[in-house]
Amino acid sequence: MSDRRGVGPISLRWRDWVVLMAVGCWFASGCAALAQEQGVAPPKDTIFARKIMMGAIDMNMDEIETMLAPEGKLNLADAQEHADTISVMLMAIPHMFPPSTNQWAPNVDRDPATDTYAAPDLWTNFADFYQRAGEASKIALEAARAKGAEDFRARIHDLRTACDSCHALYQKTD
Repeated sequence: MSDRRGVGPISLRWRDWVVLMAVGCWFASGCAALAQEQGVAPPKDTIFARKIMMGAIDMNMDEIETMLAPEGKLNLADAQEHADTISVMLMAIPHMFPPSTNQWAPNVDRDPATDTYAAPDLWTNFADFYQRAGEASKIALEAARAKGAEDFRARIHDLRTACDSCHALYQKTD
């Protein structure tokens, strides 16, 4: 069998074509598998992500409420930035509760990072949960746009009430 290298610009031996095709198929199948894996996050990853998001909302609320405490010093511009961030996060939160994350079970040991404390009622009444998150987002946005300290204080009070009422309905304590 003669070596056909050097004949024409893209001359390859039969074995080279087989190797090239095998590598191409391997690469294509790997890309397809990777694309399939990226379609849906595992429920535990989604629960972890939403806990991070809720923690970030809580940290922003803590910053605001510290400024509004009797011994605190309100920097309205900073507080409004925190409120704006909360508003954006509250718009995203309902999308972090797909049905696959409805995994509450009573009387079990929980991993604080990846096990849910969301009550099954959240999915039963998802439209209400979604509406509450939207309303809370609007309140936070109103706080971010408040014209003065007293208006800001009132909106943050309303926001705390909205958050606490949603947690009372849709968050298990154990």
